[in-house]
Amino acid sequence: MRFLNQASQILGKKPFKKIFILICLLILIPILRSGPRVGYGIAKNQNNRILRIGTSGRVRSANIFLDSYISVFAQLSNPSLMKMTPDGRIVGQIAKDIHISSDYMRWEFHIQEDLYWSDGELVTPEDVKFTIEYIRDRSPVAGWMKDTIDTVSISDEKAVILQLKRPYTRLDVEMATHRLLPKHIWQSIDTPMQYTNPGENVGCGPFFIQKIDLNRGVILFAQNPFWKGPKPKIDAIEVHIYQNIDVLSLALDKGEIDVFYNYASSYPYQNLKKIRANSRFDFIEKLSTGLIFLGLNLGKAPMSDLRFREALSFAIDYGEIIKLDSLGYGKIPNRGFLPPTIEHYKDTTPLEYNPEKAKQILDDSGYGDHNGDGIREGHDGKNLALTLLVRPVHARLAELIQDYLRSVGVKTTTKSVDTSTWINLKDRYRYDLTIARTTPWGMIMHAGWATGYFDSRRTGEGVLHNIDDPKFFKLCDDLLSTRNKEKLRDFAFQVQDYYNGQLPAIPLYWNVFVTPFHTKFQGWLTNPLYGIFNIDNFLNIEPAQK
Repeated sequence: MRFLNQASQILGKKPFKKIFILICLLILIPILRSGPRVGYGIAKNQNNRILRIGTSGRVRSANIFLDSYISVFAQLSNPSLMKMTPDGRIVGQIAKDIHISSDYMRWEFHIQEDLYWSDGELVTPEDVKFTIEYIRDRSPVAGWMKDTIDTVSISDEKAVILQLKRPYTRLDVEMATHRLLPKHIWQSIDTPMQYTNPGENVGCGPFFIQKIDLNRGVILFAQNPFWKGPKPKIDAIEVHIYQNIDVLSLALDKGEIDVFYNYASSYPYQNLKKIRANSRFDFIEKLSTGLIFLGLNLGKAPMSDLRFREALSFAIDYGEIIKLDSLGYGKIPNRGFLPPTIEHYKDTTPLEYNPEKAKQILDDSGYGDHNGDGIREGHDGKNLALTLLVRPVHARLAELIQDYLRSVGVKTTTKSVDTSTWINLKDRYRYDLTIARTTPWGMIMHAGWATGYFDSRRTGEGVLHNIDDPKFFKLCDDLLSTRNKEKLRDFAFQVQDYYNGQLPAIPLYWNVFVTPFHTKFQGWLTNPLYGIFNIDNFLNIEPAQK
């Protein structure tokens, strides 16, 4: 007490008071700085336990329900009922057990009993039921749910029961892409399409979204304090959003971020040479389930003529496209469209560059150059002048396609538009040819085996819905309803035979995806659906042993 009274008397004098405060600050500042703080990309990365991911994905809204890129990232915090394994199988994630009726009309999901939301609330079957009904009734991209799911209920055994309107064998695949929502949070959100939450988003995964700061371009993930599963070996994750790939590449090379990730995309091939020279990085290389393809408006002549499509397929120099567009990180595709990374792949006829054969087919099919102007005429006697609808990202490919077709007497005019305009024109069939890509999810959606891109009964931003053929419809319906694994394989083969015979689109190359990562982390696990962005990966990654 005597000492405290003396100290009080001394500190009462202003000069000593200022000195005392200064000494305290000098002591406290290093302590405060050393804490494991996460925030805005300035976290102190103690022992390499904060993983920084760089993306150039176009995040438009702090809405895990609406924004497609945020939704991909949110699978870490709001997992799906099912997941894809590294070898491409669909297994339970939130669901620990599944029972399916013999007619595939009743699906019963038993969920894990030790999952907790990041605010401490237990994850319940009511959360699952609420999520499915909420997505079915409010999501513009979940029209299939309204057409397929009749009722959602909870059994006495606390299982979530989905009673369907028709047999649907691929419901487990669909349930690998929808994020679980906490009912006690989202039940009060009546207009999810206008909802944004830049702050904490309650999740039940090993990490939850702590903050979405689109002004600073950072999404922060912190460990879920109520997670009961295997403990992550990293403390936090930061997703850094870059406006363009060049700035991202510079940040990666300087070590400001640890790994590149864009959904369904490779690190830009033109940037690989520089990053490969950086000894601090290693690389994951995988043949993707996706690809780049030339789409055809099958409802218009001459694209509606199979012989014309055959001629186009021989006019394209696939080897040169791979060399110039992917710098060698690709493979020449088959006419069956699907790459060998797809389950039940069938090895169909390889595509071939043979311009002389293309010319011969055109001659034999009545597409001749009768007026000698170098441009062939269609069956209506008019010059073949096709519109090639593209987005800027495919500008180089469009130039190549234009040159290849011109060399066999087919004139094309490139129409370059932004993505929203491309979707609008594509959906109204205001094009002759277009260049598009598939994604891993796109290859397995609908009836699988890329059917979702072509079935005219299906809509979506990236699909062509250009096949209006009862034979193809039946194949899709058979795939969706078959209960026999051998028949499923047979139908998958028949779909590839259909692509091989009808050429509803011409694949340009099968992608090889390259993902650079800093060697200070090890234990990377990828899957065909989301690449490195999956829960198994983030539970397995750990600082590398020095």
